[in-house]
Amino acid sequence: MTEINYKKHNYPGHLFSVAPMIDWSDRHCRFLHRLFSRRALLYTEMVVADAIIHGPRERLLGFDATEHPVALQLGGSDPVKLAQAARIGIEFGYDEINLNVGCPSDRVQSGTFGACLMQTPDVVARCIAAMKEAVAVPVTVKCRIGVDDQDPEIALDALADHVLNAGADALWVHARKAWLKGLSPKENRDIPPLDYDRVYRLKSRLGATFIGVNGGIANLDEAATHLARVDGVMLGRAAYHDPALLAGVDHLIYGEPEALVDMVQIVETMCEYIDRHIAAGGRLSHVSRHMVGLFTGQPGARRWRQILSTDATKPGATSAVLREAYAAVAKAGEEAA
Repeated sequence: MTEINYKKHNYPGHLFSVAPMIDWSDRHCRFLHRLFSRRALLYTEMVVADAIIHGPRERLLGFDATEHPVALQLGGSDPVKLAQAARIGIEFGYDEINLNVGCPSDRVQSGTFGACLMQTPDVVARCIAAMKEAVAVPVTVKCRIGVDDQDPEIALDALADHVLNAGADALWVHARKAWLKGLSPKENRDIPPLDYDRVYRLKSRLGATFIGVNGGIANLDEAATHLARVDGVMLGRAAYHDPALLAGVDHLIYGEPEALVDMVQIVETMCEYIDRHIAAGGRLSHVSRHMVGLFTGQPGARRWRQILSTDATKPGATSAVLREAYAAVAKAGEEAA
């Protein structure tokens, strides 16, 4: 894996981030990811502005202080509501506000936000302007290169120009189209072809503007390759399914001294976190479901997955299940040595 020299940007943001992922990147997932990287920017799941304004804010927005830097991703298309939601997010302590212009789910389409906003860049611009006026932290956008029959050469430039003129501090681009008609959200993550070159061309045209790329990036070697052409790289499923991948971020992306990962300490820290969560009325599975891929590729990984997938979901399960699962991993490692 090759080290890279990174350059400074106008956006006071991050070269590497973990993508916002619905049902995955909740506060428990982010707490785990932060144990592997101090520097990576972590994102919330998309939270709809109406839910923040009218719903249970602590449950939707609460997070552990160790998660910083952490960005709140909002969904919506009403500038007034998004500005209000952004202000509430800042009151909770988020370091950045991001607007989702890329999610293709049916629920998002019915609410006229997410990826369908690629078709109305003027609306997105008004939303960004309202949020920029409401908060002092960076306001960014995550989008696709286009939707349905749009020409990505035209659609992405139009969206970028509108939001940047409205004051957006950075643009993160998932390098695929979203097909709102004919593909499920899951299929939209894989079937539309990746077009990284389109994102590179956007960066070349916009010069000093921070442009980050997302979509299908599997490891830090690939991340380094992209960082030779754009300013930031965002991993989603790869980081979720193998959280230990993040252990190399601070060294290989940010140039910090290489540090060994103490998996014993990470498991113990997660046990303590789980104990606090259960004491507050939570369940082990709320946290452990994000840890299933923790030992991917290592001896004992299969047994680890089995224990977490079965015992951790039982009523009354505690952090003892996690310690039992790790004991199985340690034993397998000793036998393989």
